[in-house]
Order: sequence, then structure tokens, then C-alpha cells
Amino acid sequence: MTITSVSSAVKAQILAEALPYIQRFWDKTVVIKYGGNAMTDPVLKAAFARDVVLLKLVGLNPVVVHGGGPQIEDLLQRVGKKGEFIQGMRVTDAETMALVEMVLGGQVNKEIVSLINQAGGKAVGLTGKDGNFIRAKKLLIPSKDAPDDLIDIGQVGEITQIDPSLIAFLDSGDFIPVIAPIGVGAAGETFNINADVVAGKLAEVLKADKLVLLTNTPGVLDQKGNLLTGLTPRQIDGLVADGTLSGGMLPKIGSALDAARNGVKAVHIIDGRVEHALLLEILTDEGVGTLIKSA
Repeated sequence: MTITSVSSAVKAQILAEALPYIQRFWDKTVVIKYGGNAMTDPVLKAAFARDVVLLKLVGLNPVVVHGGGPQIEDLLQRVGKKGEFIQGMRVTDAETMALVEMVLGGQVNKEIVSLINQAGGKAVGLTGKDGNFIRAKKLLIPSKDAPDDLIDIGQVGEITQIDPSLIAFLDSGDFIPVIAPIGVGAAGETFNINADVVAGKLAEVLKADKLVLLTNTPGVLDQKGNLLTGLTPRQIDGLVADGTLSGGMLPKIGSALDAARNGVKAVHIIDGRVEHALLLEILTDEGVGTLIKSA
């Protein structure tokens, strides 16, 4: 056999391997949290857009929720502001909120929409303020040292309600929703919401089969740096309790656990630095990250 024919046979085998997964997830909703290096590396950005379009074309219903931490940090530095985080959440005063909304709802959201559309999809960009579909209130964080003391971190929101009708309407027209994690308060206030939290809650409300979180790590790692997979919510609780999971991973893990406990069948934390990580995780026998099972 020539190299070309071997290569073609391998390609055919990979396509055949995808068939049972396509059948299993036909017309099922997959919520994808898009962040990290996958959002900044040009090759990874193009691969992500193609992956999302392919998932849509083979019958899945992808819904993208994106972050934008590096882009926000870049703009804050350019205007002379220093980003601050408490327990993995960005402290957001009024000036920072204006910049966050500019970056997330404008620059980042529209770039993702454009990339998906260039790849042949029909993407529509949204924030939670569109149709008031993500309702929120001010989030107060319990102090680690004194849990009864609540910390005000500014215009950071806690989700009170998500109206799934807008997403359902877009899906009925074969559009791909691309959502910036910005919510709206009862009096019209704008709230910055952690993108992992939005993705997790949206997956619950949409009764998604899968929640996929792209990260800058191979997945959930133990204290020796080994990849852990096939985890249950109880095992995750243990990893949080012993300090294996901390910092910026806490909101991600928290949203993953809530989703797994509230009807989302499988949560995947995958390495967004791997080209075509989405397809490898969803449509092949061997995944590229951590699977958290619902039970």
C-alpha cells in the first residue's frame, strides 16, 4: 500500500468510528464553554469554529458560551487598570464593567460569530441582555476566613433565571447561538457573570446531553499532575476538600458539579490547546480530558 492509500484508510476508519456517536447525539444539545488558549491562538480558533460547524451539520445542537479573560486583561492594562480576583471571580467596578461589556459583547463575541460563519455555519451573537434571557442579581461571596461575612466584588452577577425560549427559537432556524456571559438585573443593571457558571446553568436549563468546558489544562489533575477521568460528583467533592482543586478551577468545577447533579448527563473538561479537541472528545472512542458522570 502507498502512504496515500494508508492515510485514506485511516481517515475512513476515523469517520466510521464517529458514526455511533453521531447517532447517539443526533438532535441533542451540547453546551460548549469556549475559553483559554483556544480563544487566542489563530490555528486553534479556526479549528474550533470548524468543529462547531461540523457538529451542527451532523445533527447536534451546539450552543457556545465564551469567556474573554486575556482580552479583558489586555484592555485593562492599556487603560492603566489592574485586574483583581477573589476566589476565582473578577472584581468588577463600574468602569471595569463598561470595559468588560465592550470586550465580551463586542470584540470577542463578534469575532467568534465571524469565524463560525466563515466556516460555513450560521452563528448569532448574544449577551444575556438580549431578550432579558439571563436574569441576574449581585453576587456576594462568603469570606474564606469568616463565612458569615459577605464580600462585595462589584457588578458581578449571580444567575436568578434563564429563559430558554430565545435559544430554542434560534435552534429551530439552524442558527448557532454564541453567548457572552453578561446578565441583566431587575432594574436593568449590567452584571459580569463567570462564563463557566453561565455555561453550566444554561446546560441545565436546556437539558443538554453534554456540557464541554475548554481549558488550558489537560483536564482535572491530581496532586501529582496525573489526569483524572470518569469522576463522580462525590469524588470531585473530595478533591475540593483536600485542596487538589482551587483558585480559578473552583468556578469551573462548581458549575460542572451543579450541571451533573441537575440533569446534564455528562460534563467534559478538556484541553483547548489540542487542535480539534471538541471532535476528539465527542466523536471518537478516546477523549482528551476529564469526564464527570452525572452519578
